[in-house]
Amino acid sequence: MTRVAAIDCGTNSIRLLVADVPPQGPHTDLLRRMEVVRLGQGVDATGRLAPEAIERTRVVLAEYAAQACDLGVTATRMVATSASRDAANRAEFESMVQTTLGQLPDVVPGREEAELSFLGATASLAAAAGAHRHPAPEPPFLVVDIGGGSTEFVLGDSSGVRAARSVDVGCVRLTERHLHDDPPTADQVRRAEADIRAALADVVAEVPVAEAGSLVGVAGSVTTVAAIALGLPAYDPVAIHGSRIPVGAVRSVTAGLLNATRARRAAMPVMHPGRVDVIGAGSLVLRVIMDVLEMDEVVVSEHDILDGIVLRLARG
Repeated sequence: MTRVAAIDCGTNSIRLLVADVPPQGPHTDLLRRMEVVRLGQGVDATGRLAPEAIERTRVVLAEYAAQACDLGVTATRMVATSASRDAANRAEFESMVQTTLGQLPDVVPGREEAELSFLGATASLAAAAGAHRHPAPEPPFLVVDIGGGSTEFVLGDSSGVRAARSVDVGCVRLTERHLHDDPPTADQVRRAEADIRAALADVVAEVPVAEAGSLVGVAGSVTTVAAIALGLPAYDPVAIHGSRIPVGAVRSVTAGLLNATRARRAAMPVMHPGRVDVIGAGSLVLRVIMDVLEMDEVVVSEHDILDGIVLRLARG
């Protein structure tokens, strides 16, 4: 058994997983944390990470480093994704991480980000299906990871990844670019949808999505939509992991979120405070993907890039 820590620093949130990983089989979580630091605040418009965003990230990263040390991890890997890839002042961010964590972040390209998400998302799908008394989802899997700045698409099965593509449509980026009113206007939503459809044309050109047997959705936008669709009285990752949400329910939830005021979204019992401002865009990404790719349902995974990082870190 190997005890390792994974840190995923995205455009919207920074997350920690400390886990014990055996040579084979499922890993055991010791600690999971997620804090919204909005590292990508304004980066789509300015091309730079804001100093206050870097500082918010530093404060949480220092807590994560201390907790990982206290739990006796043997190795830590921090992966930084879309926001830091895009930033002109990426070196300032990397210097902060080196000082705080004692090592540089891996600013991974979109392809590796997608592969790690695929590994994490699919490792426990069969077990989750059994817990819900569902048949196991059919491979090949098209894993879609909707982040703050980008969305990753990766097609694969038990033999590995067949194709992957990362595109610059994410819930923070689309919100800052288009969804300015509360609630957003129909024209703002149309412009955001046009961006998503244009990005999907690039995905379809590179990834043979028609081969997919199952659509697997990961990350906070997808899991929040699932929690609302399931009518949960509070956010419950056990109930969400492995659930299957039909496209009609995704359309209904998305319409409700885009028509709701900020106050109404914030009052939803499953809503994380850090997702209130961006969940409309995140749900729109999921809905458009399912409509364009003609997917009848999405299999929801609570496991994602964090789980992929710990598995690869421990097993190579």
